[in-house]
Parts: sequence; structure tokens; C-alpha cells
Amino acid sequence: MSRPIPIASPFQRLAALLDGETPGLSPIDMTIGEPRHKVPDFVGPVLAGALADFGRYPPIRGTNAFRSAVADWLDRRYGLQTPIDRETGVLPLNGSREGLFFAAIEAVKRRGAVGGRTLVLLPNPFYQVYAAAAEAAGAEAVLLPAGPDTGFLPDLAAVEPALLERTAALFFASPANPQGAVASLDGWVGLIGLARRHGFMLFADECYSEIWRGAPPPGVLEAADRMGDGYGAVVSFNSLSKRSNLPGLRCGFAAGDADFLAGWAAFRNVAAPQVPLPVQAVAVAAFADEAHVVENRRLYDLKFAAAEARLGPLFGAVTPPGGFFLWLDVARFGGGEAVAARLWREAGVKSLPGAYLAADTGPAGGNPGADYLRLAMVEAPDRTDAALARITGVLTR
Repeated sequence: MSRPIPIASPFQRLAALLDGETPGLSPIDMTIGEPRHKVPDFVGPVLAGALADFGRYPPIRGTNAFRSAVADWLDRRYGLQTPIDRETGVLPLNGSREGLFFAAIEAVKRRGAVGGRTLVLLPNPFYQVYAAAAEAAGAEAVLLPAGPDTGFLPDLAAVEPALLERTAALFFASPANPQGAVASLDGWVGLIGLARRHGFMLFADECYSEIWRGAPPPGVLEAADRMGDGYGAVVSFNSLSKRSNLPGLRCGFAAGDADFLAGWAAFRNVAAPQVPLPVQAVAVAAFADEAHVVENRRLYDLKFAAAEARLGPLFGAVTPPGGFFLWLDVARFGGGEAVAARLWREAGVKSLPGAYLAADTGPAGGNPGADYLRLAMVEAPDRTDAALARITGVLTR
């Protein structure tokens, strides 16, 4: 399960794949998970009202208003019986990505010597920052299969206890990127118990938590709350990028284990980027408003309905329970790279080969993303439907 993982941007690899190729039609980009729905109306007025605060250095722990807004939202969202501590249980992040990166460094430092090289566990496929974080922390990344055989989520039962004893952190995303799979409440409870028994941190990447169909995904803090022993060994990472269509705001949070956050804040105070005070003011307004989030989900629902109509005859059901990606098994059409190149050449649709979001596990396992194609459903509904029609046309020719 462990082997050197090349650290490379999937989008740079895609650029190399398509270099010199001319798009067959006017381009439609379905590669990057960058929401393109409307920016909420309150963003401009809130920024304008807080402009003077761009003249101040922000504290690494954030404002009282920011921490309270995040904690209030978490309490409401997950029905927490033990409220998140407004002073010690929340930290602002300059986007969840930087938080996920820096957190691994703190986790490895806290773990200390463990009788062998310290490990960081990550799913395969995975968000590339997980592997970069493990490398920067000096840990060995261990890949856990997250394919159809395990419900597109990593199965920790398959990990030897001896490896868990050397583990500093587990990265676990729900809804998963790219597959959209969602962990159950019992699943989260099991992971928390495992982390506490073996002394590692559970880093829950929940930045797609508000993009769902049918029912909201359970959360790691919700599971810890139900267990009744506080939030030890658990940190949830989230942001406004997906929830509020604000990827350029670069504002997120980490919440959970207060002891971990306290030590991490001291490190972050000298190494990590702060979140500007006007940006935190926007976050306070965003976490207090659910209307724009409901509208956001409505638009995604429209696009997934179009995907079922267009692609269902070819692939069967394609809609995941969470997130805004399609994860299509295109093995019978030649695999992810071949299909991505063909869609660009023949239809001007830019897509991402699944192999670029995963790592090769050797001859026995290969690359678990090689047969897949990821499509980001981030464009407007009419433009998305046009792209889906082009894809269907190419694959049925």
C-alpha cells in the first residue's frame, strides 16, 4: 500500500496531454472544481463596510465574531449537544487546502518517534495536497484503495494494526473528491474510535458537505458528539469555496480537538497565512445565511438531472450522493486519458483523466483512477447540458 507518490498537478498533466491538440468545438471546461454560480449578494456590501480593516494584520486565531459564526453554524448543521468551544475549538484558514497541508506537519510533530518512519494515510484517488502534506512533514504516505469494492471510501479494516501504531494522521474526505461517496454516521464513529485507540489524528475533509442530494451527509463532529467524549483526535476542515461559491475568497476553518488546535495555532502564528479581517467579516455573513446555499444545491440538482438523462443510457445511474463531480467508468471507451483527449479533439469538452487524481500502486493494483473520467458540474445548467450532449455524441459515435 505504500510507495513513492509523485507530486504533480493534475491540471499540468492534462495540459501536457492536450498540448498541440485543437478543440473540435468552442471549449467548455469541466476540469476544475471551481464553482461558477452567482457570488452571494451580501459579499460586496460586507467587504465595502470592512475596507478599513485591510490596514490591520489579522490575528492567527481569527476574530471572536468569526469563531462564533463558525461554531454556531456547526452547532445548527449537526445538532451538536456539546457545543464547539468558541474560544479554542475553531481556527480560520486561508482556504481549507493550506489548512490540510499545515495540519499534517503538526500531527507528525505531535506523534513523535513511533518505532519506524511515521505514516500518513490517504485514500486513493486523493486530493493532491494530502500527498504533498505527507512529504513536507517527512512522513511516508500510505495509499488506501477507495474504489467500487470499498464503496469509493477507504476501508481502514484492511490496514494492519502495526501500521496504525505508526500513523500520525488519516485524511478522509466525505463527500469524497472525486467519487462523491458519503461516510455514514457509524462509519465516522468507527474511524474516530480507531484514531483514539491508535493515537493518530483524523483529518476530515468536509469542504463538499453542503453539496448533496436527498439528505445532508453526516459529519465527523456530529459523530464525535454522539460518542460523548468530546472532540479529541478529530479536526474537521471546511470552507466557503463550495458552500457559498467563493473559491477566490480563500476562507475556511478547522474545528474540533482544542488541544491540537492550540499547539497548531502556535506553529501557524509564525508559518501560515492569516485570513484578512474583511474576509472574515464576509464569512460571518455567509455562515449566517442558508438561502444562497439552498439555491446552490437546486442548480446542482438540475445539472445532475441532465446528466442522468444524457449519460444514463450509456452508464446507468451517474449521480453521486454528494459533491459536484461525475466519476465515470470509461474503461470500455479506452480509459480516462484516451477519452479526455478524444472529447477535447472532437467536442471541445475539457475533462480530467481519473489517473491524474490517483497514484499507481504497482503491478497488483495499478492506478485505480485509470478507467475513470472526472467531470466538474460547475458551469451554468444550460452550458453543462450542452457539454453533456457533446460527450454523449462522441461516445455513441
